[in-house]
Amino acid sequence: MERIDKYIATAENISRTDAKGLIKQGKITVNGKKISNSSVKVDEKSDTVLLGGKKLEYRKFVYIMMNKPKGVISASDGNGAKTVIDILPDNMKRKNLFPAGRLDKDTTGFMLITDDGDFAHRILAPKSHIPKTYIAKLDKPFNSDIINEFKNGIALYDDLCMPASLSCINNDYTTALITINQGMYHQIKRMFKKFGITVLELERIKMGGLELDSSLEYGECRYLSEEELKIVKKQ
Repeated sequence: MERIDKYIATAENISRTDAKGLIKQGKITVNGKKISNSSVKVDEKSDTVLLGGKKLEYRKFVYIMMNKPKGVISASDGNGAKTVIDILPDNMKRKNLFPAGRLDKDTTGFMLITDDGDFAHRILAPKSHIPKTYIAKLDKPFNSDIINEFKNGIALYDDLCMPASLSCINNDYTTALITINQGMYHQIKRMFKKFGITVLELERIKMGGLELDSSLEYGECRYLSEEELKIVKKQ
C-alpha cells in the first residue's frame, strides 16, 4: 500500500506538495471515488487512480536498459559532463535514478539504470556480483596462454582479478569475448595490458543472463519487462 500523494508524485514525477494540490483541487479519483485526503492509501496492483479522468501509470521503481554511447559517463551527476541520466528521454526521467554499476566513458553497451537501491546492491555486492560479458577489439592477438591466465585469475599491481572467461570471436584472435565477475576500475583494459595488448574498443553485451537488446541504437533505452528483471535477479 502507498499513500495517495506519494503515488501521484511518483507517477507524474512531481513533488508531494504538487500532488497534494491536485488532491485538494478534486482532480483525483480512486476506483471511481473522488479523494480529498492525501493520507489515503492505495494498492498499486489493484486500485485504479485517475487524474482528471486519465489513468495514472505507477511504477514504484524503474529498471531501464540503455545502449550507452561513447563520451557519456556512468554517473548521476557529471559535474558538467554529460551523463547517462542526462541522455534519458524526458518521459523516463525521475528522481533518484542512477546507473547500477559503471562503464568507462569510452566503453559502450548495456547500462542498467534504476532507482531501486536494494536491487542495485544485490547485483553489485561482492558476494553476489552478477557476471558481465563484453566484446573487446584488440590491437594485437591473444593466445591460449592468455586464455588460461584469465581462467586462473590475474594478479595486477594493486588488485587480484577473479577467474574470467576469455574466447575469440574472429580467426585472428583480435576480437575477444570476455566474461568477468567483478567491477574493478578499467579491469578488462588492465588485464589485457599486462600482456602488452591494448583494448581499442569495448562493448558490454550482457549483464547476468540478460543480453542487450540488439534493436537499441547507441543512446536509446527502454524499460525492462518483468520477465527480463527476473532473469537479472535470478543470477
